[in-house]
This record gives sequence, C-alpha cells and structure tokens, in this order.
Amino acid sequence: MNEEQHDAAAIDELQDLMLSNESVDQFLEDLAGLSSRILGGSVEVQCGVTYRHRNLATTVACSSDEARRLDEIQYGFGDGPCLHAISTGHTVIVDDVRTDGRWPDYFGAVADHEYYAMMGVPLVLGPEGGAALNFYAASPSTFTTSTQELVEGFAAQAAKALQMVLRVSRHANTSTNLKAAMESRTTIDIAIGIIMGQNRCTQSEAYAMLTRASNAQNVKLREIARRIVHGISTEQAQTHFAP
Repeated sequence: MNEEQHDAAAIDELQDLMLSNESVDQFLEDLAGLSSRILGGSVEVQCGVTYRHRNLATTVACSSDEARRLDEIQYGFGDGPCLHAISTGHTVIVDDVRTDGRWPDYFGAVADHEYYAMMGVPLVLGPEGGAALNFYAASPSTFTTSTQELVEGFAAQAAKALQMVLRVSRHANTSTNLKAAMESRTTIDIAIGIIMGQNRCTQSEAYAMLTRASNAQNVKLREIARRIVHGISTEQAQTHFAP
C-alpha cells in the first residue's frame, strides 16, 4: 500500500468511526486506537488524546495504559511536547528524550519507561479549549518529517470529525431534554383538564389549584400532575415527539 492509499484508508476508517459513534467518549477511545495504527504497522506506537481547558489538562482517551501514564507525568510538570503543541498550534517532535534538552525534568522522569521518541500533534477545537494527539514510540527517531506530514493530515480530518461528533452529541442531548420537557408539559396539561372537568372551573383556576397543591406539599408541579393523571388512568401520558 503506497502513502496515498494509506492516507485514504485512514480517512475512510475515521469517517466510519464518526458515523458509528454518537457517544463522544467512545469516539475518542476509537480515535486513540486508530491514531496509534496510522503509521501502517511499521512500528508500534502508543497514542493519547489530551484535552486542555484553561490550565487543566487531562487524557480523555488512550490506546494503552502506558500512553496514559506518559501523558499524566507530563501534566505533572506542566509542559512537554503535547502541551506545547496545544499552546503553539504546531507539531512537536522529540527524537530521543535522553538527548533532547527542551523539557529535561519531564524527559528525565519518563526515560525509564523506555519510550524515547515522542510527537505532539495539535487538534484545534476553538477558543474554549485545545487538544492534541500524543504519540510515543520505543525506538529513537521514529517520527520523521514524512511521518509528521502524514499525521498532520490525519489530525486535520480527526479534528473535523470530532467537531461533528460533538455537534451530534449536543443535538442528541438537546433532543432528549426537549422530549422530557414536553412529556412533563403534556402531563401537566392533562392534569389541568381533569381538574377543570372535576371542578367545572376555568383553565387558569385549574392551574392555580395545581400550583397550590404543589406548594402545600412541597412537591414539583409535574409530580402532582402525574399523581392526578395516574388516579384516572394507569397509562403514562404520551407525547408525540419528533426531534
């Protein structure tokens, strides 16, 4: 498989992840796994996905426990390849942590883990937060210029896919909340109708009675309404809702 075919295969798999996952958490886990494999299997690479909001960074997904440990050590020092990639928006390559002098405290702490090559690739998600893909390999000088170009192209597509998954997730949550609110409103409206029929009163008067009962019993309005409806019918009030 040549480089072009490899790129296309990685993008196809990324699109499959986007289409098959409405859960952001699962998408991120799958993304970390895919990211660790995009070099074509020529070398074993571990990957973590870091998200930073303000000054707090966390690993939201990883391909292995070792990737998570290497990420978390970096957070403890407050700087390193992936955090610098998020801050600058530029890819950071480390050929060998034993000879690179940029973050000596962090590199000294992780040298015993025997992952000597690192690469931090930014995922730009907007002003509210930033993210990066963090790659770790045991062999020094694993991440070359051609590797960087490959991963940056993949990361650009991954960022778009992640933004789409976030939009879908927000829409799903909004739809769920809206459906719950409409179901609550339906129950209240039915209860008002029952009160109007039983007391031969107006809608406003029925709503006032419902409100007084809610306040007197210190129970939410929808719960009082549910009890009234349940007293007439054992069936739950149904709302016809299409998101």
